[in-house]
Amino acid sequence: MSSHSLPRPVRLDDVIAAGLLPARPSRSHKGTFGKLLVIAGSVDYAGAALLVCTAAGRAGAGLVTLAIPESLQPLFAAKVVEATTLALPEDDVEEVDPDEALSRILDHDHDALVIGPGLKPSLSMTDLIRGLLGPDEDHVPTVVDAEALRSLATVDSWAAEVTAQCVLTPHVGEFLRLREADGHPAEEHGDLVNDDGRRLAAARDAAKEWGQVVVLKGARTVIAHPDGNAAVSPFENPALASGGTGDVLAGTIGALLAQGLDTFKAAQLGVYLHGSAAEAVRARIGDAGMLASDLTPELPLARRRLALLSAGKDGAALGVDAG
Repeated sequence: MSSHSLPRPVRLDDVIAAGLLPARPSRSHKGTFGKLLVIAGSVDYAGAALLVCTAAGRAGAGLVTLAIPESLQPLFAAKVVEATTLALPEDDVEEVDPDEALSRILDHDHDALVIGPGLKPSLSMTDLIRGLLGPDEDHVPTVVDAEALRSLATVDSWAAEVTAQCVLTPHVGEFLRLREADGHPAEEHGDLVNDDGRRLAAARDAAKEWGQVVVLKGARTVIAHPDGNAAVSPFENPALASGGTGDVLAGTIGALLAQGLDTFKAAQLGVYLHGSAAEAVRARIGDAGMLASDLTPELPLARRRLALLSAGKDGAALGVDAG
């Protein structure tokens, strides 16, 4: 597809995001809103797993389960108050047994998956990731983030192995590693931090080549679909340059997948809710000092504002019911 025939990218706004909101029927139960499995965290990056799980709950998932190596389960079970935990079999301390862990995960009932934030790098974890995303298994829609992206970048022809429907959420450095792994050197892409045109083109090219939805994070985050459609976030917020904010995004998108949105819609709405939450925090504290945990309480408020708009109550302020 030539650049001249590509659809014009959508600039996300309140109206577009409100139209993506999944239904919340009044007569429902926790299973109605999806079951999300999160594979994340390690001793050094416990916070990443906690942020993903909290964000997923705040973004509306009905049930969240955190899967971690069995030696770490007591540590994490004491921290994730609302989520449950799933112990993954090990062949050494903190080292999963990829075959046994895969079987345990496939036996678990879940509607969507988030994999990657805070994982300990290892060959066994790379094997588990490949098994979860590869051609031999039934798949649920999956957010692939952080260490899972870096693990894929170590595998030759990695994209051909991934048959799950995924949302890949790289920052620029991770994106360049993935592209180098499939034969596109970094210099080919130009400035992917400041040049919005190059960011859009690079994300579109990667989405088409990989056959997956790509979220190229950064100022004016780009969401690209393999068919050439793309959306661009309106947000540029330096306060988001803080550890853990990407984990919150992964959990938000994962929750929306669990609630039944397809990968492109979940990525767009997740990026917008995340950006809106960050703008609300920035309005209070400024453009420095934001913690990732500041974002999670703002996610349901951002969603509520969009829901009021969708219901024709766009004059309602946050925290005030429109009659």
